[in-house]
Parts: sequence; C-alpha cells; structure tokens
Amino acid sequence: MHCRMISIRFVCSVLNPSTIAVWNSIIRASIDKGLHHKSLLHYRRMRRAGILPNHLTFPVLLKACVELSEMHLSPMIHTHVLKSPSSSDVYVGTSMINLYAKCQHVDSAKQVFDEMHNKDVITWNAMIMGFSMIGSHWKVFLLFHEMKLDEIEPDKITIMSLSQSCAKNKDAWLLKVVHSMGIKSGLGEDVLVSNSWISSYTKCEDLVSAELLFEEIPAASKSIVSWNSMIAGCGQLQRTNKVCAYFVSMLQEGLRPNLSTILSLLSSLGHSECLVLGVLVHSMAIKVGYEKDINVSNTLISFYSKCGDVVAARYCFNSMNVRTCVSWTVIISCYAKAGDINEVMDLFHEMENVGEKADPITVVSVLSACSQTGSLEFGRSMERYVKSNMFSENTMVCNGLIDMYAKCGSILDARRVFESMNGRSIVSWTALIMGCAMNGDYEEALSLFSQMLELQIRPNHVTSLAVLQACTHGGFLERGQDLFNMMTNVYRIEPRLEHYACMADLLGKRGKINKALEFINSMPIEQDCGVWGALLGSCIIHQETEIGEYAARRLFELKPNVVVPYVAMANIYASRGLWDGMAKVRAMMRKKGLQKSPGQSIVQVNGKAHAFAVEDRIHPEGSIIYEVLDILALHLRLDDPLEHLAVS
Repeated sequence: MHCRMISIRFVCSVLNPSTIAVWNSIIRASIDKGLHHKSLLHYRRMRRAGILPNHLTFPVLLKACVELSEMHLSPMIHTHVLKSPSSSDVYVGTSMINLYAKCQHVDSAKQVFDEMHNKDVITWNAMIMGFSMIGSHWKVFLLFHEMKLDEIEPDKITIMSLSQSCAKNKDAWLLKVVHSMGIKSGLGEDVLVSNSWISSYTKCEDLVSAELLFEEIPAASKSIVSWNSMIAGCGQLQRTNKVCAYFVSMLQEGLRPNLSTILSLLSSLGHSECLVLGVLVHSMAIKVGYEKDINVSNTLISFYSKCGDVVAARYCFNSMNVRTCVSWTVIISCYAKAGDINEVMDLFHEMENVGEKADPITVVSVLSACSQTGSLEFGRSMERYVKSNMFSENTMVCNGLIDMYAKCGSILDARRVFESMNGRSIVSWTALIMGCAMNGDYEEALSLFSQMLELQIRPNHVTSLAVLQACTHGGFLERGQDLFNMMTNVYRIEPRLEHYACMADLLGKRGKINKALEFINSMPIEQDCGVWGALLGSCIIHQETEIGEYAARRLFELKPNVVVPYVAMANIYASRGLWDGMAKVRAMMRKKGLQKSPGQSIVQVNGKAHAFAVEDRIHPEGSIIYEVLDILALHLRLDDPLEHLAVS
C-alpha cells in the first residue's frame, strides 16, 4: 500500500496531471485501496487545479461518501453535479439515489429520482432498495408497479430486493407472488435468486417452502451460501435438529464451512441442551482458522452465555487480543443474565477505564442486571451516567430505566422517567404498565392501558400479557376475559402460551378451578409447564387435591427433574392433612435426588452486593455477621415480656 501511495503522489506532484482521465484514475485507485478520505482530498485538489469533473468522476466520489457515511458532503457534491453537464447522466443520477438511500435519506433520493428524465432498471432498483431498507413495504411495491407501467423489465436485483422487503415484513403471501413472478421472468434457475428466496421464506417462518426450494437447486449448483441460508433459517426458527442435519449434509458434499457457517451454527445452538455441539463448532472454528475473528469471538461469548457457561464465556473474552464495544457488551450481558451485579459493574468500569465508550445496548445490559438483582443503588448511579453521557434522549435506554426502577420497586422513579420522555414507544408504555402490575397498582396499570389505546397505540403480545397480569394479580376476572377477547378479536394478536397461562391463573385464583381446567383443555396449542404450573398454583391456594394431582402429573411428564411440582403437591397434601400423600411425594424426590434450592437475599454494602442463603456460612465475614446476629437475637429475647416471664 505504501508503494502505491508513493506512485500516486509521484503522478500528482511530478507529472502534474492536467486531464480528467488521470484524476479519475487517481481517485479510483484511492477508493480501491479503501482510502476513501484520500479520494475526497484528491477531488478537492483536482477542482483547485481547474479540472472539471465528468460523468465518471461523480459516481466514484459518491461511492466514497457511502462508505464514509459523509452525509454533510452529499449536498455539496450534489450541487457540483447539478452545475455540471453530467446532471442528466443516468449513471450519475443513480449514484446520487444510491447514496441518499443507503444513508436513509429516502426523501432526498426520491426527489432526485423524480427529477430524472431517463431511468434504467438500475435506477429503479436503487430506489426500491432505498424504500426496502427503511421498511416502507407498500411503497416498495407501489414503486415496482410504476416501474412495470414504465415498461422496465425487472432483473434479478429487483426480484431479490422485493423478496427482502417481504422478509422484513414477514409477508409470506406476497413473497409467494414475487417468487412466481421471478420464475415467470426466467430467474428461477439463478442460484443467487434462489438463495435470496430461501432466506426470505425462513424469515417469514415458512420453512416448508424454503426446504422445497433448496431441494430444487441441483446439487452441483448449490453454493456455500445456499447451505448457509438453510442453516441460518432453521436456526432462526429454533429447529436445532435440522440445523445439525443440514450441516452434516454440507460436510458430506465436500464443502468447507466458512465464516458465515460458523456464525450461523453458534447462533443457532444457543441453549444448554446444545452445549456439547457448540463446543464442537468452537473446535472447528479453531481448526479452520477463525478463532481470532472478532465476530466469531463475540458470538462464542454470546453462545456460552446463553448456555449458562459463564466460565467458558469469560475465557473467550480474556483470550481476545482486540475488543470492541460489542465484546464488552456481550460479556456484561453474560454476567447480567447470571445475576452477578458485582462483576457487571466491575466490567463496566473496566470498559470505561480502557477508553471503550459504552453504547445504548451496553447501558441497557447493565440496567438489566440491576433489574434482576434489585440493585436500586447501582441503578440510580446508572441514571446519572445516562444523563452525563447524553443518553437521556435514547428511547431504548429510557425504557431500560423504566424497567429497572419498576423491578426495583421504585415505581415513582419509573413514572418520572416515563413522563420525561419526548418520544414514547409501545415498549415504554408496556414497561410502565408491567411495572404498575408488579408493584400492586393494578388500577393504574389498566388506566395506562386505556390511555395508550386512546392515543391509538396498538398493543403487542407483551403489552397484552402485562395487562392480563394486572388483571390476574388484581383479581379482575371479567376485565381480564374482556381484554383477552379484545386481544384476539380486535387486535388480531394470536395468544401465546404465556397468555393462556395468565388466563388459567386468573380463573384459578378466583376459585374457578374446573373452568380453568376446561380452558386449558380447549387450548388450540399444546400446553407447557407454565400453563400447568399456573393451575397447580391455584390448586395450592384453594386446597384442590384431585385437579392438583392431575396438573402435577402433567408437569412430571414435561419436566420430570424439576423440583417445583413435587414441592407444590407436598404443600397441598400438608394443607389437607394428607400426610401419607406428602410422604409419598418426599420419597419420590429422594429417589430422583431432587432438592429444593434455598432462596437468597441480596444486600448492598459500600457499593458491593452480598448474597445470603439460609444458614449461609461461606461469606468471608461470616463469623462476624453471625456474632452480631446472636447479639441482636439476645436483645430481642430480653425485650420480649414473655421471655422475662419464662425466665422468672
């Protein structure tokens, strides 16, 4: 590269180029080497030398602006274009559209597009991709309709852009229309287009169509991208068995996994049951030489975190030579998930000390750790950090603050943050509604929901769950049933397992155990532990033995090694004085080697969180702690008048 730059400088200084062709070559050479700033400097020198740009100069410059995201330079170059004879050139106009579209200034791109007299298929594609990038699904197809009226035949880029737009909006029906159109246009045999369709179908959760399309591609034509598309698609839909099957088939076909394969596999195997498979993929990444790739390292940390292996995640983090903000965020999220608030804060401060600036996702990860551990003191310090680092206007960070304060029991602070927000999203409303429900202010939760609807903000799955939980904890059976019906009939929200569990819980806690069981048995989807657990919990409250036994049996079938249903049934038997039944459950637990984990309390002292369980003796200051507890217990006995009577 150094020799290349010397040659450019030699041309500039010694030969003193005076033709636009030479300057175009110099500018293009800088861009080819990734020296985009240099290309803009060369353009300025060219203009100062009195050389006017032509139709080949501007597209190269605009490409540099795209790579640098230098939007403040775009109006200047656009002005130069308008003043030059190249203003009517299709190639130059398309480059301007491409720049504005990729920088998400679609209105400016559309203005350039509308002012162009001559447009080719590349121009139309650039504008279609611009609308697709910002998620304007129907504008994409409206523009495509205008393109057809203009008698411009779509090419493979057009079809791929339309397919990607359908995928972003999960519009499987329209994707099938685009698929048919592509086949009719003779693009069905193009493997790049087929790969795009496979990816789009999986994003629309239509794995059957994706698999059929994949099988139609001749074996000789299937590229590594084809296999990666299927692996990634199955991973997105959590079909772990299919992920592994396609990967094995790919290896049998003699194809070597590339970086995308490794990343897709690790992303797909992110749960504890797949830890061994993930370790094998990790070994393969080392074998093929990707272990030092920063994307692989970050994905490995995330993988081990999702599998609950904090030690392995930390080892991968410590092994990195170069760490980005993403690396720090992923490891912080790992400890946040584990509930280790001390390590979260230590890592966050270390990240700041090494000069790596936190981004909104990092801040939200730290706030999540505060939420999980109830660390209000740390949470308040994070709000001060948010204000001092200009994150107060970030909606995602404010939502994290609302969630943190609500889960730490400070609903007034959560409301204060909510009221201070300029732009509230559905997540903001949901977080506050959920917070009110968690903190016992059920009427306020329902009032907020009504305000949200009045503002014509459409609820989503999580909002519906938050409102149903408010009804459950508040005992509002009729309102809960009305809201469940509104969710399904008015807002067309397909109930998920958690919604059914919430309704079963609401019916059960109001004493309608039989109706709760009927509701569960009428569910159109298979019940999970959450649904049967809700019913079992209601049976404990109302001492309903028969239905409780049935719910417990279903839980034993689903999760035979989980201790909760055993303890719940033992409590039901104990409450009814059925000691033989209780003894039987205890015997089953001993046979399976199940033990109830003791609960923990967390206290913060001098900026550090300390966890304690029942009869916990492992704390470094344990002897002093228990000595003080003994003194306090003695004082309590001395202050108790009944204790004095016993002594006398």
